[in-house]
Amino acid sequence: MNLINTYSLEIKKSKFIAYYYNIKDLEEIDLILTKLKKEHKKAKHIPYAYKIDTIVKKSDDKEPSGTAGMPILNIINYNNLDNVLIAIVRYFGGIKLGTGGLLRAYSNTAKEVIKN
Repeated sequence: MNLINTYSLEIKKSKFIAYYYNIKDLEEIDLILTKLKKEHKKAKHIPYAYKIDTIVKKSDDKEPSGTAGMPILNIINYNNLDNVLIAIVRYFGGIKLGTGGLLRAYSNTAKEVIKN
């Protein structure tokens, strides 16, 4: 597993930490997600999206449907990325962002993490 970049963003006291990985297979994804869950025990959500050739998956990880995994996947597809996993750890800051706010937060965080 090859970590390419990380990026943090804070919005209304919620912290979003993006991890951008170059991956070869599905086993790597399980290892990475397990590691992130151990490292960030207090995080409320760790939504993600990945693409390896024709294998594509996204997860909102208990965020409202379509507000986390899909925006991350859209960034992967828009940038024609392959063999990548983007996972975003969210620490809830106590202020609800609403569906539009979540969509923007996950989308912008994913956009920023792939810039380098």
